[in-house]
Amino acid sequence: MSEKPFVSAIIVAAGNSTRMSCYVSKQLIPLLGEPTISYTLKAFEAASLVDEVLIVCRKVDMDELKELVVNYGFTKVKGFTVGGSERSESVKNGVMAASELATHFAIHDGARALISPHDIDKVISEALLCGAATLGSPVTDTIKIVDKNGVITSTPDRSALMAVQTPQVFQRELYLKALENAKGKGFTDDCAMLEEMGVYPKIVPGDHPNIKLTTQADIPMAESILKKRKEQNV
Repeated sequence: MSEKPFVSAIIVAAGNSTRMSCYVSKQLIPLLGEPTISYTLKAFEAASLVDEVLIVCRKVDMDELKELVVNYGFTKVKGFTVGGSERSESVKNGVMAASELATHFAIHDGARALISPHDIDKVISEALLCGAATLGSPVTDTIKIVDKNGVITSTPDRSALMAVQTPQVFQRELYLKALENAKGKGFTDDCAMLEEMGVYPKIVPGDHPNIKLTTQADIPMAESILKKRKEQNV
């Protein structure tokens, strides 16, 4: 009998929110009156294939996040850990805090608050089959490759381009090997760590908007989408 899958979700919420230009973590910025990360955690709480959630955060935010988890009754959140100086280090800290039962890790940016339980389960299902998968969306803009002077050198075929999102889901041993190989290389994308080893994750198109809050301009956009979902009871 095959091993029963156990998925540990690592919510990465340890950034300094530099591009957001605000004095608090962007994970705690209110969207329609609720902290951004509360929407993220609601989605993972509701995802049927997620067994536990670990939150990686700044030390200064930890007490507030712990209180939030209690107030919202998030039963899947099993632990907190402090982030590192690089994203890969933050994720590693989360992975090391995960249950020994974990067969797969679902790595997600806490600032992608529009993620849906449906899309979480969709990408996990694919990763359970092939070992590595990520959520993504087709690129709609024309992309140009430029040189160091900003001069266009080529135009890639848009039909072959996808914008990578999160969650990104990986089989445990595969991901631990990628983390070890990535030491000191400054990766900002988990899939790229596997590509470095010659392993190519599958991209699963999402069915719902999944923008990441990066700048102030993203806040009204996210609130508009959330408001429409509430009106449609989605």
